Amino acid sequence: SSGRQGFALAEIAAQRGAEVTVVAGDTDCLAVPAGAEIVKVRSAREMEAEIFARDTQADIIIMAAAVADFRPESEAASKLKKGIADDALSSVQLVENPDILRGVADRRRAHATTAVIVGFAAETDNALEFGRAKLKRKGADMLMVNSVSGGRVFGESRNSGWIVGADGTEIEVQDGSKYEVAVAILDAVETYQRAHC
Repeated sequence: SSGRQGFALAEIAAQRGAEVTVVAGDTDCLAVPAGAEIVKVRSAREMEAEIFARDTQADIIIMAAAVADFRPESEAASKLKKGIADDALSSVQLVENPDILRGVADRRRAHATTAVIVGFAAETDNALEFGRAKLKRKGADMLMVNSVSGGRVFGESRNSGWIVGADGTEIEVQDGSKYEVAVAILDAVETYQRAHC
C-alpha cells in the first residue's frame, strides 16, 4: 500500500475542519497531508502502540493502512552474509502481526468510547462477500471494501469499491480519484454519526 488513500482521507478531513493525526508507515514519497500531524512508524507493532496511545480520545478512527498479516519471528542484529547464513535463510519462521483494527474495536468497548471506526478490506476474490464477513469479525462500524485483483488500487491514483456498514448499509463507490473516494468515505462517516450518536 502506498498510503495515498490514507493521505487523501487525512487531507479532506482536515479541509472539513477535523483535527487529524496520521500514523503512517513507509510513505516517504508522499507529501504530508495539509493540516495533518504525521507520526511515522516502521513496524506493525509500532503502529499499534501509536494508535493505542490516541484511540480513546478520537471521534473517528480510519484504518486505511495495509498492514502485513505476518512478520519474521526474529530479526538479525547484523547483515546475513552469503554462505555463512545459508542454513538460517533456508526457511523463515513467521508470526502473526497484531490485528490493530480488531484491537481498536475491543478497546472501544473496554473504555466505553464512541469513536466511529472505519477499516479497509483489500480482497482479490469475492471482495464484497469477504468484506461483509470481515466487518463482522473486526467489530468496526464500516469498511471500505476494494477489489485489488489485477494490480488495481495499491500504488494507483484511483480507487473504487463498496462502503459496508455494520447497520446493513452498503454504498457502491464508483471509480474515481483517491480524493473522490475519500469524500465518499467521509460523507458516509458523517451520515453514520448522525444516525447513531
